[in-house]
Amino acid sequence: MRLPRFDVGAGAPARLIRGFQSISIVRNMLRYLTVVLPVLGGAGLTGCGDATEQPETTEPAKPAVDWLNDVTAGVGISLQQKADPEGTFFMPRIMGSGGALFDYDNDGDLDVYLVTYGPNALFRQEADGTFAEVAAEVGVADNGYGMGAAIGDVDNDGDLDLFVSNFGANRLYRNDGNGGFSDITEAAGISDDAWSTSAAFFDFDRDGYLDLYVANYLEYDPQKRCVDQSGRAEFCGPQAFPGTADFLYRNNGGSSFVDVASEAGTSSTEGKGLGVVVADFDRDGWQDVLVANDGVNNQLWMNTGAGTFEEQGVAMGVAVNGFGKPEASMGIALGDADGDLRLDVYMTHLDRETNTLYTALGMDGFTDATPPSGLGPASLPWTGFGAAFGDLENDGDLDLLVVNGRVRRPRGVDAGAGGELAAYAEPNALSLNLGDGRFADGCESAGGFCSALEVGRGLMLGDVDRDGGLDVLITNCHGPARLYRNETPGAGQWLAIRAIDSRYSRDAIGSLIYVSVGGRWSVRPVTHAYGYLSSSDATAHFGLGEAARVDKILVRWDDGLVEAFPGASGGQVLRVERGTGASAPEPTAGP
Repeated sequence: MRLPRFDVGAGAPARLIRGFQSISIVRNMLRYLTVVLPVLGGAGLTGCGDATEQPETTEPAKPAVDWLNDVTAGVGISLQQKADPEGTFFMPRIMGSGGALFDYDNDGDLDVYLVTYGPNALFRQEADGTFAEVAAEVGVADNGYGMGAAIGDVDNDGDLDLFVSNFGANRLYRNDGNGGFSDITEAAGISDDAWSTSAAFFDFDRDGYLDLYVANYLEYDPQKRCVDQSGRAEFCGPQAFPGTADFLYRNNGGSSFVDVASEAGTSSTEGKGLGVVVADFDRDGWQDVLVANDGVNNQLWMNTGAGTFEEQGVAMGVAVNGFGKPEASMGIALGDADGDLRLDVYMTHLDRETNTLYTALGMDGFTDATPPSGLGPASLPWTGFGAAFGDLENDGDLDLLVVNGRVRRPRGVDAGAGGELAAYAEPNALSLNLGDGRFADGCESAGGFCSALEVGRGLMLGDVDRDGGLDVLITNCHGPARLYRNETPGAGQWLAIRAIDSRYSRDAIGSLIYVSVGGRWSVRPVTHAYGYLSSSDATAHFGLGEAARVDKILVRWDDGLVEAFPGASGGQVLRVERGTGASAPEPTAGP
């Protein structure tokens, strides 16, 4: 067990930070004692995604108003999953599955795709805000042993296509634009036989078509049996199996793909990939790929611009934590946590490891900023998976949400008959940004999002009810997906911006959107892929606080071109297109 990260230097600021960290530790210890321990021997659980049984929960006293309210049942989202045919401790089962939150039918509202071990479900949002399950009807009810989902317009026809990663053969579904999909996996050349996890569409060669990066986990042998330190049967850990190389599929004009991982260099180092984000981390106009690896060094594939990548995780400061140790990296959140207009990353890990915040140093890479952020000790008791930055309060800075769920039982706690997962359940976490890169526990206001005990895996954000607040969709390993409506009282004004690359009639994936409010700039990435096994709407959401409008808008397109657009009133979804703005310099942090 590593020691907590308390070395924050000397002086009054350090004492304040240490005091804040101590408060976080006490709060999390109390949550563990009062919420988790009473139910470790609780209700029997049968398998990831099974919505027919749920663990018992013990909830602490609630505040007068919950910010996040579970509306899942009321809007009609449910998922019935068949029993696991592979056995009690089949490792893919405990890794769970994710999904996608996106507008598949271009009607202006967000739909929900949930991945499971067959069949997957697609919930179409209706005009009254309820959802109807249509996966079989529209052709995306994949029956594979599902892991994750990636979305992107691969043929530049204006609608979002869907990639599903599996333990086994993956699937690619083309959106036909008429409310249905076609399975084009074989025709497109997506041929593989691996344990694939998170994936991301992005244009690595700048030919206008979205390519696909697919993280692969490890070479799992289902016949291998593992035990814990007490000799009890347990899910195997990643150390029991060798890692494997990832896939990099180049898009050949929208109709087919070819795996170029070998010639591009991304298969030169094998990992145990679980999370993937894509961004231009060195601001050279070419998109790079960050992979969260489980128990081994994270990989940062820097795009050379010549069709190849160089692995620079160590040099860029994200391969290991500040102590030089690799961690059990699962999910990745991407966003500007400290307001300096550079994209930071946050990775989730096992209990007894802290989750890690890497803040950007510009082209010089990243530094482990976990100690001063206050996010380290608060995460020590939990095993984190999905994570996302989002401005829940609409106050202008990015808060942090994490879903938790164990992969190993606590000592002295039995799994129960049939390998039940009650002992693996944990509460989720919400950390509120204090405006300067430090965070405070926000769970007192989060309602069931934090107090419900489940085995959390995927996490997606988006304005589902179109009221200007970011809503939260999560997936659970055993247990239903949950949709939490954001009802934060007194939330500020907002503006959502969708950046379109007019050359290709699609979202400008890999771009950055800046807005200025009262002379202060904020930035959001245009991306679908973040977190764990999940994808979300690429519309950029900005909280404006008390301001009624933004003064200026800038877009740094994925190739480095910067354009300025006029200011706009809040309370709307604004569309900006490449080529319609004026040339401008990229902004710098501060007033």
